[in-house]
Amino acid sequence: MPTKIFTELDEKKQERIIDAALKEFAEYGYENASTNRIVKTCGVSKGSLFKYFENKEELYFYLIDTVSARMAEETRLDINRLSKDLYERVIAYSVTEISWYAANPVKGRFLIGIASESGSDIGRKIIDRYGEKSEDIYETLLKEVDMSGFHNSRREITDILRWVLMGFNSSFLKSISDSDNDIETLKKSYIRQLKRHLQVLKSGL
Repeated sequence: MPTKIFTELDEKKQERIIDAALKEFAEYGYENASTNRIVKTCGVSKGSLFKYFENKEELYFYLIDTVSARMAEETRLDINRLSKDLYERVIAYSVTEISWYAANPVKGRFLIGIASESGSDIGRKIIDRYGEKSEDIYETLLKEVDMSGFHNSRREITDILRWVLMGFNSSFLKSISDSDNDIETLKKSYIRQLKRHLQVLKSGL
């Protein structure tokens, strides 16, 4: 968590530090992220940065907390109003999620990059810190869906859908950086692709 000194900073300076740190972690991951580059980008001294956050790890976890909370708030759906059909429900959520990533590509790359930390020291700390704290969004999304007609278990279906959607989101964010097409065109293209892939899963599951 940030120190009291950080919370007392001018809001614009706080945002400058957060934006620089997000870009660094999104591009390089935790292990390869450099606090030297962060302070150079945001224009503060390294000594000041460590007056605001005890260490690199505390800064990283602060970003996870704040960005995850913001995404959860901005992509909130009334689950009870969604279709009970598995695929229609997943598509409705995915459209909301992809739209958020389109509007927040750096935050999106940061959040998706967290999953790639599994197996590392920081990955184990992430699991220790968050593993039991909140229900997985996909478990929540699919809780009221009747899966009695499927061959696979609820856990297996949830895992498969999570992996598919995370892969699509990661690919979508990369395409924003690599393509000359506008974001809305890319978003529509990825939603069409997702629907086709879900139809394949529907036939198989």
